Amino acid sequence: MKRILKITGLIFLIIIVTIILFIVVSIKVVDYRNAHYYENATPAGEIEKKYTAIGPMNVDFFAYETGEDKLKKIEVWFPADMKEGPIQYPLVIMANGTGVKASAYKEVFRHLASWGFIVAGNEDENSWDGSSSSETLDYMIQSNEATGSIFYQHIDKEHIGIAGHSQGGVGAINAVTDQGNGNMYKAMWTASTTFHDLSVLLQWPYDVSKISIPYMMVAGTKSSDAGDGKDNAGIAPLSSLNENFDAISHSIPKVMAREKNMEHGDMLRYADGYMTAWFMYYLKGYTDAGAAFFGENAELPNNPNWQDVRVNE
Repeated sequence: MKRILKITGLIFLIIIVTIILFIVVSIKVVDYRNAHYYENATPAGEIEKKYTAIGPMNVDFFAYETGEDKLKKIEVWFPADMKEGPIQYPLVIMANGTGVKASAYKEVFRHLASWGFIVAGNEDENSWDGSSSSETLDYMIQSNEATGSIFYQHIDKEHIGIAGHSQGGVGAINAVTDQGNGNMYKAMWTASTTFHDLSVLLQWPYDVSKISIPYMMVAGTKSSDAGDGKDNAGIAPLSSLNENFDAISHSIPKVMAREKNMEHGDMLRYADGYMTAWFMYYLKGYTDAGAAFFGENAELPNNPNWQDVRVNE
């Protein structure tokens, strides 16, 4: 009997160890895939392919401990060449999704920085009101004016953008429309912004009708974003994108689209090619990037990876 119990215990132990190893390996695989998402993506359009790939610049990193419970620290990814001379780069502020700190998606910051941007975020896990993005922007502008800062005179203050995912989409909208320094932003991009009625229920109100800068909004077509088409709404259904698109003045350049076969969490990374193109066009003036969205032969409306595209040039 004791021998049977020992064997049973050993088998149980082996099973537990196997499960733990499987979980550890799975986590490492997911971490690796996330860190190399731009290699695992399958862009279809030529512009999408170009800007999904890692950019030509080496990237460096800087972190500042704020001493605040909300932001905790500000993290900045930037072209390494910045330290070699007086060159300036556009700045992009990133607003975090629920519980997703900047340090959890640093590969997205690094990717955008490799295309010639200074990209700043923080550790705020509840970014909806835009205040943490506003404080991060203030810090970066102050750093640009401080002679002892590595960012001294390196930020192109005329070309500042903001992006956000999920709750961070709400945060980006509110940073632009409700924060005191919101008029400094020149372009905005959001992925899977929490739909308005749910945001109100969660006490995260926003009003896209106040937006007066070029804005691109995207979401996925799988159930976590799109819902089931019946009684269960996703986080960013098609109806929400259409509602937000229609609420913005038609005098403002705006684009909406849904990426096929993508869940809510996928949009943080796998829509990155067109996020990069959006900022390359509006913050750096690259006309080839703008051809992804605008013009008679624009790429996005004809890209088989995307659907429900609406464009107001």
